[in-house]
Amino acid sequence: MNGSRQKEEDGMFHGTTILCVRKDGKVVMAGDGQVTMNNTVVKAGAKKVRRLNEYNILAGFAGSTADAFTLIERFEEKLRKYSGNLTRSAVELAKDWRSDKFLRRLEALLLVADKERTYMISGMGDVIEPDTGVIAIGSGGSYAYAAARALSENTGMEARNIAEESMKIAADICVFTNHNLQLEEIA
Repeated sequence: MNGSRQKEEDGMFHGTTILCVRKDGKVVMAGDGQVTMNNTVVKAGAKKVRRLNEYNILAGFAGSTADAFTLIERFEEKLRKYSGNLTRSAVELAKDWRSDKFLRRLEALLLVADKERTYMISGMGDVIEPDTGVIAIGSGGSYAYAAARALSENTGMEARNIAEESMKIAADICVFTNHNLQLEEIA
């Protein structure tokens, strides 16, 4: 998460990697713990993946910390309003995020998942469900995604092990991602 809100050329945010792996009835969301401001690491153990216990939903964020917390709070409000319906809550958050004058200035991405579905939610109004059981966001997201796809499709590894190994690979490559991993699982 970058305090200067500087975006990379491809539109991804600096400063984190969040990965979600769905395999054999298990869902694992993993995130690293690094927080950066410009080119300085200011925290190594941040918690960027949350379990929303009331609904057995996982949420992870990449982007500006304050913006992400605001969006997770809004997402939880939507979950309460729509009785824990992940799809409806994700769509309604994306609609608000795109149309609300205050929210549309927020710079973050969210990954949310329950036992059945996974979505990436953006401020452009996107609610994207991956074609495969893998999706990732953040500056190290493409590295974690590639590793997780390869491991998921070509090994007998379980979701948790795939997430751990893929995040280690991302942390080895992306300078804005560290090895201080946090994992949450729905089985």
